[in-house]
Amino acid sequence: MVAYLNGLGINVADYSSDKRQGNTVYPDVAHAVAMSIKQGEHERGILICGTGIGMSIVANKVPGVRAAQCHDTFSAERARKSNNAQIITLGARVIGTELGKKIIQAWLESEYEGGGSAPKVERIDYYEHQHARD
Repeated sequence: MVAYLNGLGINVADYSSDKRQGNTVYPDVAHAVAMSIKQGEHERGILICGTGIGMSIVANKVPGVRAAQCHDTFSAERARKSNNAQIITLGARVIGTELGKKIIQAWLESEYEGGGSAPKVERIDYYEHQHARD
């Protein structure tokens, strides 16, 4: 996907681990990407693991970051337009490469709309802050 994104003219910061080292410790990768968004180093992130589930769970642990697991283009659009998700997660074992590209493209072409979804996103932020005090 890095080559695909570079082909779209997108400068990619690749946080994946060296494959020669064996198994990737995906929580570390997801946390690093989510922190880069929280700290303003990047505006968006794409995380890929076997199912996309673990990456999503970890990224959503970082306050102020919203990650959405997407397996279709509609979900990718809504993740951005309705929920203002800064990260999408994909499952390499769940979707194929070509569908992955379409999902990424749909998400990249979408912008947060606010509107009727804004109060819901504000409520998500409210709950996040409530639990941060626990």
